[in-house]
Amino acid sequence: MSPDAEGWIALGSIPGLGGHSFRKLLMAFGDPLAALRADRGKLCSVVDSSLASKILEGPEKTKVEEALKWLESPGNGIVTLADPDYPGSLLNISDPPPFFYIRGRRGLLEKKAFAIVGSRNATPAGIENARSFARALSDVGLCIVSGMALGIDSAAHEGGLSGASGSIAVLGTGLDIVYPSRNRVLAEELAEKGLLLSEFPLGTPPLGSNFPRRNRIISGLSVGCLVVEAGIRSGSLITARHALEQGREVFAIPGSIHSPLSKGPHRLIKEGAKLVESAQDILEELRLFSEGSSREEKGGKASEFLEKMGFDPVDGDTLCERTGLSPQAVSSRLLELEIEGSICSLPGGMYQRVL
Repeated sequence: MSPDAEGWIALGSIPGLGGHSFRKLLMAFGDPLAALRADRGKLCSVVDSSLASKILEGPEKTKVEEALKWLESPGNGIVTLADPDYPGSLLNISDPPPFFYIRGRRGLLEKKAFAIVGSRNATPAGIENARSFARALSDVGLCIVSGMALGIDSAAHEGGLSGASGSIAVLGTGLDIVYPSRNRVLAEELAEKGLLLSEFPLGTPPLGSNFPRRNRIISGLSVGCLVVEAGIRSGSLITARHALEQGREVFAIPGSIHSPLSKGPHRLIKEGAKLVESAQDILEELRLFSEGSSREEKGGKASEFLEKMGFDPVDGDTLCERTGLSPQAVSSRLLELEIEGSICSLPGGMYQRVL
């Protein structure tokens, strides 16, 4: 636990104190504790008198104590603007959270990330697309970010967790609340193998206004955003708009012109989003497989790789031993060959050559 965690949590618990005012106080006083100890005159030179009064009153001590106790559990923590591992991608958005709560693998914040979002009422095909795209992108080094809603979000997390690079869920509640409750098992899996993240204080219920707000973090953490299925008024389009404003690439999977869940992706495509049919389309647009890539990055020549793969089912670890390549390089080559139709994936993480 950070020695100044109490100051960050205490200042963040002041009613009505938003991110903009929090950052102004940090610039003026240097750290949260100094802001909490400042007198009225100094506070009023930074924020309005009403907010200054609330800061002088201080936070509700019980809430701060409960949060500090929560931090004592393994895997729980906070990440602040003062921490070296605060994601650089978030620093570049217009409203970066001064700090946020996390539960799970903190190291995932250092990975390159990619957002996959979509409808809560997704079709079976949409769910399968989200899951397969997420796994393929995770296997080549992109941590999958989404919002842990039902439907597309859940499938994206499942795919990311089944791949090599994990998944991050950005919540619209406090981290001590699982919403929707049907995702309790998924939340526990994310806490164990991935990461849960929220800028909202513990105990924050699922208020409608919180979910559009958290979407800027989903896109902000990511190098790009894929919308799988979404209605014309879907919150996923808010995430896509944030991504565009933040200079991220936006991708969309097209669908039937008769489906209401295709309206959102089709609108994005009309507005300039990249139409994608495979994970390879995304990787090429992001230039993750460039012409100048080294042999290691490219995973070796296809013919050599297929020769060492053989025709019997084989897993990734065995391929690493046979080829001498890293797990990421093997995953990259497997993805390319699967897209080409030279191999197919089997249950249990196995692959088999078909050509």
